[in-house]
Amino acid sequence: MTDTANKAIVRRYYDEVLTQGKLAALDELATADYVEHNPLPGQGEGLSGLRDRVAMLCAAFRPRFTLEDVIAEGDRVAVRWINHGVHQGSFAGLPATGCSFAIAGIDIHVVRDGKLAEHWDVVDQLSLLQQLGVLPNPGGPSA
Repeated sequence: MTDTANKAIVRRYYDEVLTQGKLAALDELATADYVEHNPLPGQGEGLSGLRDRVAMLCAAFRPRFTLEDVIAEGDRVAVRWINHGVHQGSFAGLPATGCSFAIAGIDIHVVRDGKLAEHWDVVDQLSLLQQLGVLPNPGGPSA
């Protein structure tokens, strides 16, 4: 697969699956033995685990991803994104707050034979918890 084709697969994942909530597209976009290197609490393994992950995120946060950068080399695609959402359902024991948020993150995907095969992420969880009102948001440096 070309870098362009790999980027297109990853873009479909954010657009169709995460933002539009079309979980059925995962059957076409991900391998059966998909590997999540940073699983969410309660997330299973493989394609069914990825389906669990997306269902949890969509139910809890109603995500809308804006892809700021999509960079591909070989079988790797790195994505820098901003996720705008609303905390509308419980997540990891935290009941819905109804708060809106905008957080940044970076994902690295491995694409094999035209399908998502592995994933790592780094997400600004501190900012998320502050925006949801779970942690205090400091007003700035003290005098």
